[in-house]
Amino acid sequence: MELDKIIAISGRPGLFEVQIQTRSGFVAHSLVDGKRISASIRDQVSLLSEINIYGLQAEVPLADIFQKILKKENGAICSVKPKAPATDLEAFFFEVFQDYDEDRVYPSDIKKIIQWYNILVEKGLLVAEKEPEKKAPTQKKEAAKKD
Repeated sequence: MELDKIIAISGRPGLFEVQIQTRSGFVAHSLVDGKRISASIRDQVSLLSEINIYGLQAEVPLADIFQKILKKENGAICSVKPKAPATDLEAFFFEVFQDYDEDRVYPSDIKKIIQWYNILVEKGLLVAEKEPEKKAPTQKKEAAKKD
């Protein structure tokens, strides 16, 4: 999953894909409505690849949370609506990430994560990561062991 070019801009709904960097900012493409926007350096911009979620033990990258939601939802849109009551949002997030810090991760944060997840799934930008396959020992190694 490539989140390096996906950004969230404070004050603007949805997610954007950076297309061109300029001297005074950048030009981005909205993933929601397809419109091109220009943003200046003064806009508060967050790269999704740089966002971490507070955990009790350590911070977890947002990409890992997206993968956990993707696995739980079997690649489909999130079963919990972003406008669900805070208790439902927290219960869902606890199923996905049991170790999250409830004092520092607010329901509004969970709502935003679910909204972003839904946008990325609709656009086909979230794909389940393949787990590394365990390689069977080769015949040469087995033959060497017999000698």
